Amino acid sequence: MLWTLAGDIRGLLMLPAAFTLQVAHPAVGAGVDEHSVFRTDPWGRGERSLRSLQLWVYGGEAAAEEGRRLRALHATIRGTDTRGRRYHALTPANYAWVHATGFPVYQHAARYLIRPLTEAQERQLYAEWLRVGRVLGIHDRDMPQTVEEFWPYYREVLADEIEPTAVARELAAASTSLPPLDRGPLPLRLLLRVLWPVLLPPFARFRRFLTVGLMPPEAREAIGLEWTEAQERTLRRFGRVVRAVVPVLPERLRYLPIAREARREQRKHREHRDPQGRRGRRLSRAARPAR
Repeated sequence: MLWTLAGDIRGLLMLPAAFTLQVAHPAVGAGVDEHSVFRTDPWGRGERSLRSLQLWVYGGEAAAEEGRRLRALHATIRGTDTRGRRYHALTPANYAWVHATGFPVYQHAARYLIRPLTEAQERQLYAEWLRVGRVLGIHDRDMPQTVEEFWPYYREVLADEIEPTAVARELAAASTSLPPLDRGPLPLRLLLRVLWPVLLPPFARFRRFLTVGLMPPEAREAIGLEWTEAQERTLRRFGRVVRAVVPVLPERLRYLPIAREARREQRKHREHRDPQGRRGRRLSRAARPAR
């Protein structure tokens, strides 16, 4: 499931909700507040996070290397959280929560942007999410091993730990302090710099709308984020458009670059193993009598 879904551009719409839920944990929020460059380099920070996530699923040998890099990066992150408790980024409860948030956000957001997951798909997705956790160095003992075990764990963290940290409030706000995009071709960057005062307010409102709307309701409530019935109706309409448009896009537009390249290599490998398979299947279909 992750091979098909993780590189889909709809995943970009889910990331703000997952990141906000991560930093609503006091230790994670304090670590990001004190050690991250998300305020001074938001586009670069987002690009690096997205590339890392893609490598976990599509990177092959590079996935394990990326997992080691992330653990080394977090090894020195420590301090005092919002409740006065000492924290370390690699404390199992903290490190596992960051990874765990992806599952409930994806499960919830899929209802709007892709399709509601069946019980079997939910189990498969969680099993694959656990495998990704192992790539990141998360031990089985630090994550619930079944969906049935996950939901009580998730609700317990929401009840005991999650709060509207400063970083969570900042990410869920319709902030107009975001600098213009500093990546991409120079003409595009210059154009955005000129148009940014006009583009930023609606972009900021849209980002907040997706951040809050694609967050599971119980997580939204734990952080204290408001969501109205009118917003829910708008999100459902938006989801219907996304579900209709994205599946018919060509692969170069539907999938992110790392995922697209991995899928291309997979097809080449499959054709190399079975060079006559495609041709044989086409001939077989062509030989069927017309109806």
